[in-house]
Amino acid sequence: MNSNTPNVLWTPSADFINDSNLKHFQDWLQVNKQLTFKDYDALWQWSVEHVEEFWQAISEYFDVKFHDPYSKVLAGDKMPDYQWFTGSTLNYAEHIFRNKSDQHPAIIFKQEGTHTHEISWAELEQQVASLTAYLKSKGVRKGDRVVAFIPNIPQATIGFLATCSIGAVWSSCSPDFGASSVVDRFQQIEPKVLIAVDGYCYGGKSFDKTGVVSEIIKQLPSLQTVIEIPYLNSEKSLPNSVSWGETISKIDEVLKFEPLEFSHPIWVLYSSGTTGQPKAITHSQGGVLLEHLKYVSFHNDVKKGERYFWFTTTGWMMWNFVQATMLCGATIVLYDGSPAFPDITSLWELAADLKINHFGTSAPFIVASMKKGVQPGQQFDLSALRSISSTGSPLPPEGFEWIYNAVKKDVWLCSMSGGTDVCSAFVGGCPTEPVFEGEIQRRALGCAMYAFDDFGKYLTDEVGEMVVTKPMPSMPIFFWNDPKKERYQESYFEMFPGVWRHGDWLQITNRNTLIIKGRSDATLNRHGVRIGTAEIYQSVSKITEIKDSLVVNIEQENGGHFMPLFVILNDGEELNDDLVKRISQQLKNDFTPRHVPDQVIAVHDIPYTISGKKMEAPVKKILMGKPIEKAANLGAMRNPESLKFFTDFARGI
Repeated sequence: MNSNTPNVLWTPSADFINDSNLKHFQDWLQVNKQLTFKDYDALWQWSVEHVEEFWQAISEYFDVKFHDPYSKVLAGDKMPDYQWFTGSTLNYAEHIFRNKSDQHPAIIFKQEGTHTHEISWAELEQQVASLTAYLKSKGVRKGDRVVAFIPNIPQATIGFLATCSIGAVWSSCSPDFGASSVVDRFQQIEPKVLIAVDGYCYGGKSFDKTGVVSEIIKQLPSLQTVIEIPYLNSEKSLPNSVSWGETISKIDEVLKFEPLEFSHPIWVLYSSGTTGQPKAITHSQGGVLLEHLKYVSFHNDVKKGERYFWFTTTGWMMWNFVQATMLCGATIVLYDGSPAFPDITSLWELAADLKINHFGTSAPFIVASMKKGVQPGQQFDLSALRSISSTGSPLPPEGFEWIYNAVKKDVWLCSMSGGTDVCSAFVGGCPTEPVFEGEIQRRALGCAMYAFDDFGKYLTDEVGEMVVTKPMPSMPIFFWNDPKKERYQESYFEMFPGVWRHGDWLQITNRNTLIIKGRSDATLNRHGVRIGTAEIYQSVSKITEIKDSLVVNIEQENGGHFMPLFVILNDGEELNDDLVKRISQQLKNDFTPRHVPDQVIAVHDIPYTISGKKMEAPVKKILMGKPIEKAANLGAMRNPESLKFFTDFARGI
């Protein structure tokens, strides 16, 4: 790999730095704590060496409203058995409404092919208050679970805020999930209330889901109330349900907030469930409040009144993260539909039409836009756009370059990486530092992240296991139905006791920038050299004939290895010897001969989870002889039929 310093694509101006929330925080630390830091890296070092002082400063800087004071910031002696802000009570939803304003809307919503709709802060508060009263009338109390089968629409935000204000626990799935996949998730937490739509729209088509919802209801015996949102139709169609309109009809209710223990559950998120029952990852009210205030303010630089958009579904933690921007008084922009309908410029046009300030998307969307040759900066007025954020998978250097060539030269590109596990990012944007091509700017404040070798040795400028050595408030408080924390320990602390191992390959450069190399549990070990799958995808994505790819490495009984690369070709393209040679040469040029696959195979489809992750590990298990039903959780898949090819292929290995 080229070890030269990559190109600097963006450098913050003095005005940009001085106006940033991060700079304001540093000024506050100087005045109130007599702490001065020469640069961001010094500030980060303090934040991870003085964990208690840092998070206490966060609570003070943001004037967190504790109904009961805390006795100790941090108690415990090793992860995951720490307790934060012991004795305190607060409410996440209350902090969102502290920033309400008459000057700008709370929500702007657009469904594909329709006009936009704005919801004022007053209207939002009234609907949340009404739904809160309705839930209480149905016996919903602190600790009960409210679940939703719902697209990225305002009703999801209203449902979450009402649930949170009571102290009930929220959980949601998007309506593209199958019934069994939803049941695998919701059945674990025994919900009392289900909020569900009758269907959804995507790519210009309508999908009726009443049959799926009926099946979900049958499989959730704990349900006492079903609230139906007639999204496709004008009237509700589910028997024994109440219409959404009825639950928000009371206009004289006053919104009140239940004071909750700092460690009280706020929501349950789920692992992708590729090989078994999804883990029900549970976060705390106070933990995500502090983390979200910190990250959204300092690493996204979101300001009151700005418009924040992220293309997401309610089944991805980025939906929860979008709600967090309201903590800063931002207007959230919600979009329901396909990002490529009627074509791939739709979201860029949305950014222009709604004057979006912060635009969030995935690396595959950026790469797809790049490969289509679109020029959003020429086609649309993106003058309001301050930042573009990317996550979901590593963004290749070509994606960085395309943003600055085709979208906007002076935009701040925030490549970030985190996860459902913490409902935030470990690494991401830093408004005071430059953006280097292909690299994430910095580790987030309060995140003691490092790269380890197999023996727990710290690595610099080498690829190692991504670990976190100090506790963070947004680490899960537990997995639901895991009373002894056995699954929790196994998931994060088995390899390095007392140290969080995240399962990604990480390289920290000597400039403190970061490169994520892909999942370490899908690592390609070629002749003793570890190769991240992201490296392969990054290189292969440069070849215009290839639409998508998946690579695995099979360890054979004779000690050998077999590394096939599966590729989806663009329409009209053919996998011939010339293309295979160009793939091999591209990988050699970008990396090493070890990166060259043993075989390139054209496929019609590549397996993905519903949340959009490539299913490398299940494919590897299938190629090693496991039957499909033992290699993958089909209910968690977007396209389970894609696995048949790999079963057939395995017979010939």
